[in-house]
Amino acid sequence: MKFKKEIRDKENMERLASTIETLESFKENRDLPRVIRNQIRDIYDILREEKNGSISVRAANAVSMLDSLTQNRHMESHIRTTLWHVVSKLESIRE
Repeated sequence: MKFKKEIRDKENMERLASTIETLESFKENRDLPRVIRNQIRDIYDILREEKNGSISVRAANAVSMLDSLTQNRHMESHIRTTLWHVVSKLESIRE
């Protein structure tokens, strides 16, 4: 049982790291509107800060924020699609 938890924790950390990497590339992208970049920075900060709760709580909070963000009509479709992929990764994080 402990072995399965260690594997799950490792997979969760890999998903989180991949997600953070994707968001990091967007938060520095000057082609995105500033409002969208700022929201992505907020999501990025939530995922990085361990004080914001366990990994699954941070992922759930980020999913909620990303859901709202992807509804922005000014967002380009390829960015929206990538963010949906991020949401999918975050939704697979479980404790």
